[in-house]
Amino acid sequence: MKHILYIIGFLLPLTVFSQEDKVLVITDTTVADKWMILGDNWRYQKGDNMSWANPEFDDSTWNEFSSSNLNLIDGKNVIADRGEIVWFRKRIMADQSLNDALVLNIYQEGASEIYLDGKLIHQLGKVSSNKDEVIYNNPFRQILHIPIEKSKEQILAVRFVNAQFKYPIYFHYNGLFRIYLSSLRNANSTDLIKNYRVAFYRQFINNYNISLGLAILMFIIFLSFFIFFPKERINGYFAASLLFLILFTLGVLSFYPNTGNYFWLTFYFDTCILISCLILLFCFYKILEQPIDIVFKAISVLCFLTIGCYFLYDPDVLAPIWSILFYAAIIRLSLKSWNKNKIASFLFLSSSCIELVFWTLILCLYMGLVEQRIEKFIPFAFMLTNVVLAIYLGYAFGKRSQDLRLNLERVQKLSKEKESILSQQKDTLEQLVKERTSELNQSLDELKATQSQLIQSEKMASLGELTAGIAHEIQNPLNFVNNFSEVNKELLEELEEEIVNGNYDEVKALAQNVSANEDKIIFHGKRADGIVKGMLQHSRSSTGQKEMTDINSLSDEYLRLAYHGLRAKDKTFNATLNTDFDHSIGKLNIVSQDMGRVILNLITNAFYVVKKKKEENPKGYNPTVSVSTEKQDNMVLIKVSDNGNGVPKEVLDKIFQPFFTTKPSGEGTGLGLSLSYDIVKVHGGELTVDTKQGEGTTFTIALPMK
Repeated sequence: MKHILYIIGFLLPLTVFSQEDKVLVITDTTVADKWMILGDNWRYQKGDNMSWANPEFDDSTWNEFSSSNLNLIDGKNVIADRGEIVWFRKRIMADQSLNDALVLNIYQEGASEIYLDGKLIHQLGKVSSNKDEVIYNNPFRQILHIPIEKSKEQILAVRFVNAQFKYPIYFHYNGLFRIYLSSLRNANSTDLIKNYRVAFYRQFINNYNISLGLAILMFIIFLSFFIFFPKERINGYFAASLLFLILFTLGVLSFYPNTGNYFWLTFYFDTCILISCLILLFCFYKILEQPIDIVFKAISVLCFLTIGCYFLYDPDVLAPIWSILFYAAIIRLSLKSWNKNKIASFLFLSSSCIELVFWTLILCLYMGLVEQRIEKFIPFAFMLTNVVLAIYLGYAFGKRSQDLRLNLERVQKLSKEKESILSQQKDTLEQLVKERTSELNQSLDELKATQSQLIQSEKMASLGELTAGIAHEIQNPLNFVNNFSEVNKELLEELEEEIVNGNYDEVKALAQNVSANEDKIIFHGKRADGIVKGMLQHSRSSTGQKEMTDINSLSDEYLRLAYHGLRAKDKTFNATLNTDFDHSIGKLNIVSQDMGRVILNLITNAFYVVKKKKEENPKGYNPTVSVSTEKQDNMVLIKVSDNGNGVPKEVLDKIFQPFFTTKPSGEGTGLGLSLSYDIVKVHGGELTVDTKQGEGTTFTIALPMK
């Protein structure tokens, strides 16, 4: 019995000591200058019960494990499936030697609630059994205070829900929930060795801020270059690449990782950086003067295809794979272009080799092949090639500027050499210029005189076209005058006889007839007088004085005169004359003499072309000339149409040029349409032509109503 009591007395302290080992005692030396991983002596239970946060709750039936990490899936210690809630509990106690406040740093792929003795001290995301309500949050950049009391055993409880997304098997993390403990003094330290957990990520973010500022600066510079020198498109391409790099960096700084929408954000990040890299690769092709080949197309297609495969591959692993392909392509381009552009090839080859080594190490890190953490240099890796490209573009711009300056100096030197020669020749040239100017003035005077003669000749030609028509028009009123004069003579003889006979009633009737005939004689006499005055007015030089003119009467009069003039020359010629006048137009304020010449010229040309087509004797052809007027908005349109052969397309643009004519030599001066065009322009109108080969032509005079 005595021996049994000795044994019990010996084992009892060991048992107590074993129970006390499960309480983590935190001393000043354990957390003063380092982060301690809380990975041992955890108890865990799947499920969800808020009473499990209570320090009085008995967790002796829970499972236990000791590991530096709390692996939830795809690890050795599978505790909870994706989207499943699990509770962790651990006993901790702060020693009296602790001289500083304690803080936590947590890395998690999910959402959690941290309890100390049943009191919620930190909520990191939103934990819920409803998967649609869970909000994920990874607070690895945050320092979380823990209000622990000295010399008191307390329960640290964690309510955790695991993320629903799945990583591939090669994704190397030590766990999906890791909790670190340190002193506040160490947490605020900038020493990367002592404060690796926080200071590392601070430097990581600071590096991104530096990269962002540099990217924005280069973007503004090269966008400005592109705006001021739009022909230098390479600056625009580079600015576009920098824009997507800026969007990527802003996304990293603004959102990652404090959100649960991990995949969509990664999709945004990788899409931005992918587009930036592809545009940058395109810039290298342009600078090195290489055609877009199958390699560029293959890389583009492969990268865009992998964007949609996030549920099969880890997006963080895709980034270094893309980068390796991208920089391998640049190395290939640089080697191909070495003989063409050694400076650019050397710069791009050197930077791409550095990038290739770096991203290979990053890929090895993500796959667990290396331990050295170099992620903090990723922002600078993104910027290295951009900076090198910016340096080369600046060098190329400076080289071009230097070449331009040297060319300018050579030009200035040649200019000075020629200045003396030019000075010697100046006096001689001035004398020659004076003599030549005198000759030109004389030639100009002769040209003006010739031009005046040609214009007068054109007027006389149009007058000649009118002569026969005018004679025909004058003949009609003269015949009336003669006929009524003879009738009046007979009536006067009868009047004398009736006076002698004393038949005064008959005398009155005869006197009335004589008076009526006299009115007709006066009417037709005035008509002949008007025709003669119109002919004289047409032959005189224009005064330029505008007057209210009936455009319908003017058009109708010149249509008849031109037709009868042509008939007088060729009795066999007949044509159909069509008129369609808009009588609502009223009178226009125009120089009637000048506008009459325009209308006459167009009508005369119309008769000329239908007569020429008639001479070709086409079957069933009936020469037709139409003149019409119409009101359109605030314009009056005068149209002269024919059914001739039309104007050939090859000469259509020349018909309004001076001295251009399609008539045989001797039949036209080539000034008719040119003068007509100028007259219409002076009136503020337009003279246009519409023609169809073999069908006819329509000339349209558009005059403003005011």
